[in-house]
Amino acid sequence: KLLHYRIVDVSSIKEISKRWYPKNARYNKKESHRALEDILESIEELKHFRNTIFKD
Repeated sequence: KLLHYRIVDVSSIKEISKRWYPKNARYNKKESHRALEDILESIEELKHFRNTIFKD
């Protein structure tokens, strides 16, 4: 119920962004290595990519 079959691989998006859009790909994570905090921070990282790279 909590996980959907369409899971996003944030690391792949991050790596592609670094290579294709190096100026916009920077996002500094806290890297706390706590499960919930990692998930929430990954969501924020995806929002960053959406707003800087995948914008209209």
